[in-house]
Amino acid sequence: MSSRNLILILAVSGFASTFSARAVEPMVGVIARDLNSTAQTIALLSAAFALPYAFIQPILGPIGDALGKERVMKVALALLLLALAGSFFAPNAETLFALRIVAGAAAGGAVPLSIALIGDRVEMAQRQVALSRYLVAVIMGQLAGSSLAGLLAEWIGWRGVFGLSTIMLACALAATVIGFRGALPGGKFDPRTALLRYRGILSNPRALFLFGSVFVEATAIFSVFPYIAPLLEERGGGGATQAGFAIGGFAIGGLVYSTLVTWMLKNLGLSRILIGGGLLAAAALVALGFAGDWKLDLMALLLMGLGFYMLHNTFQAQVTEVAPEARASAVALHAFSFFCGQALGVVLMGFGLRHVGLTASTAIAALVILGVGLNASLVLRRPAPQRAR
Repeated sequence: MSSRNLILILAVSGFASTFSARAVEPMVGVIARDLNSTAQTIALLSAAFALPYAFIQPILGPIGDALGKERVMKVALALLLLALAGSFFAPNAETLFALRIVAGAAAGGAVPLSIALIGDRVEMAQRQVALSRYLVAVIMGQLAGSSLAGLLAEWIGWRGVFGLSTIMLACALAATVIGFRGALPGGKFDPRTALLRYRGILSNPRALFLFGSVFVEATAIFSVFPYIAPLLEERGGGGATQAGFAIGGFAIGGLVYSTLVTWMLKNLGLSRILIGGGLLAAAALVALGFAGDWKLDLMALLLMGLGFYMLHNTFQAQVTEVAPEARASAVALHAFSFFCGQALGVVLMGFGLRHVGLTASTAIAALVILGVGLNASLVLRRPAPQRAR
């Protein structure tokens, strides 16, 4: 199978799974009214999806290595399809919460295993470009889920949006089953072997550096996102709609990166991409600390999206090579570190806003992400040890 066909197959599930993940957030008020609940309660559906997604990673990774990544992806997508279909019929908030937990755990088998598959089938020289092409589908799914689901809910209701998500997942599952119908079956899952693989990965200094870098990166970058809407309202710079447009700028920055990545790799090289990513993300965080208008926030977040993907896509490509014999396990630990960093960042930013204010908090986050870029440029330009190849 050509790398282009591989990415096309994976892109369908990447778009559908990320759309289903982000679609609930803009519909919180609609769902709360329909199910006679509160917006504060329904807002926790995001956590009900995100936490199982994160904590299933250390389990799905070695299962994918043992049984075959394609095989595990098919099962995960089938479970996600059933959870989304059940959400269409959910009679109350409790049922919807249970189904979102199942959906989060199942969705954890889509994007990380896709990244590991690209690592398996695309040579390292072309891997970062291939991953950036796949990320376009993931970013578009996030953007569509965040921006369109609220509008669609006004026309077809929140159940209609879940129905649309179900149809998307059915297409993704069909593409995965047909596209990987010739994939060789894996072996058997052995917990002892899985633990030995993790021991090998965690004994690799390069792997530990990448896990730590992506953890700190997520802590700095995603700390401010939940506070953009209330801060805009507080500063008179716009409401929830304007906040949605502003946050969409982050995804646009990712799309800009995907169009420039080939040029960057050819003309800048790894170190300059990492330094540039850190500088752009840091500048964007500083700008967010001073901006009071949604259009300025949009431009800052576009810049942040470009800087973030310059860093993150590089880390993704590098982590696929730290343990070729246990690639899904390595990517799973990477994803786990990333989501844990996101969760911690929100807590730390909330603490900072209460005690030192917005400008100082974003300035600290800017220094942190700049440090990540500079440090990574020094460490990752050195060749990986032979055992990590």
